[in-house]
Amino acid sequence: MIALANYLPRLRVPWVPIGQWPTPLTAIELFGRPVWVKHEGDAHPRYGGNKVRTLEAWFGHAQARGARRIWAIGAYGSNHTIATILHAPLAGLDAAAMAFPQPVSEWAIENCGAIVATGCRLIRLHNVVEVPFAAWWIARRERDSVVMPPGGATPIGTFGAVAAVFELADQIAAHLAPPPRRVVLAVGSTCTTAGLVAGFALAQAIGVWRWPVPIVHGVRVTPWPVTSRVRTAELARRTLVRVEQLGGPRVAIGLRELIGRLVIDGKELGPGYGRATPRSDAAMHDIAGLPGAPGPRLDGVYSGKAAAALLRLHRAGIGPLVFWASKSTATLAPPSPAALDQAPAAIAHWLRRHDDVRAVPTSAR
Repeated sequence: MIALANYLPRLRVPWVPIGQWPTPLTAIELFGRPVWVKHEGDAHPRYGGNKVRTLEAWFGHAQARGARRIWAIGAYGSNHTIATILHAPLAGLDAAAMAFPQPVSEWAIENCGAIVATGCRLIRLHNVVEVPFAAWWIARRERDSVVMPPGGATPIGTFGAVAAVFELADQIAAHLAPPPRRVVLAVGSTCTTAGLVAGFALAQAIGVWRWPVPIVHGVRVTPWPVTSRVRTAELARRTLVRVEQLGGPRVAIGLRELIGRLVIDGKELGPGYGRATPRSDAAMHDIAGLPGAPGPRLDGVYSGKAAAALLRLHRAGIGPLVFWASKSTATLAPPSPAALDQAPAAIAHWLRRHDDVRAVPTSAR
C-alpha cells in the first residue's frame, strides 16, 4: 500500500504492512527478445506471492472491525489460505481456514501440508458448494471474526493490486522496463486481476500512469462463471467506487470501458482447475532453463498456465509484456506426523495417500 499512500495520502485505507515493497521488476530473455517479470513471489521471505498484497488490506479491515480471528476459504492447496495463516500473527490475528477438495498436484500437496503443519483451526468442507453456507455459519457463530471469500476477492482485497499499479508506475518511470502493452497473470478468484484493472484506471485519472493503459491479460485457471470477464470488470468498478468512498478521487469510467481493458484468456485452462497441462509443463521447462539469473518460481496449475499464455503472446510478437509472477518464491516444509494426526481425517488421508506426489514433476508422472 506504500506506493498508493504516497500519491493519495488522504485515502483512508486500513492496512497492515507485511510485504517487502517494491517487488523486483526484471527482464528475462525469451527466444532472443525480452519480457519483463514482476516478481511478486519475493514479497515476503517466509511466503510471498500476490496474496500478500491482498492480505495487507484484509488484515487492516479486520483490525478496524476489532476482530480477533480471520478465516480463509479455499481449496486444500490454496495459496491464499496458507498466506493468511502464516501472516495473520503479524497483524495480531488468529487465523483459521475452511478447505474443500481439489485435484492432486505437487503444489497443492506442498501448500496443504504447510497448512496442516501450522496446527491452525481447519474445517474440511465436502465440496465448494458448501462454501457460502459454511461462511454464513461461522459469521453468525463468531461475531468477533472476519470471514474472507475465496481469494479475498472483494473491493477490500483488490486494494493491494491497485497499489501495485502505482508501484509499477514508479518502476517504469525509473526505466526498469518500458511501458507494457499487456500485463499477463493467472486469474483465479479475480482479486488481483480486477485490482490491476482498477489500479490502471485510477493511476491514469490522477496522472501517475502517463503512458497508454495496458491490457490486463488474465489467464483463466478457474472456470466460468468465477472468471467471467464481466464479473471481473464489475469488481474493478466496485473497487473504484470504494476508492471514492474512502476519500479518493472519483474516476469517471464505465463498466464497458473497463471490460475493454481486460482479456480473459481460456486457452490454457485445460481439463480444469488444479490440473496441470502439457503447455504449462513446457512453459515451466522453458523458463526454468533460461541462462543467467533464475526466472520466477512457477507452479503448473496457476502461474505455469499464465506463463504458457505469456510465451504464446511473445511468439506472436505482442509486446512489451510484463508477467505478473504470482507464485511464492519460498518453498514450504511438510507437516510432522503429529500435525497430520491432528488434522481433519479426510485431509490427513488425502495428504498421506498422495505423499509421493510432492516434488515430483508433472511430466514425470
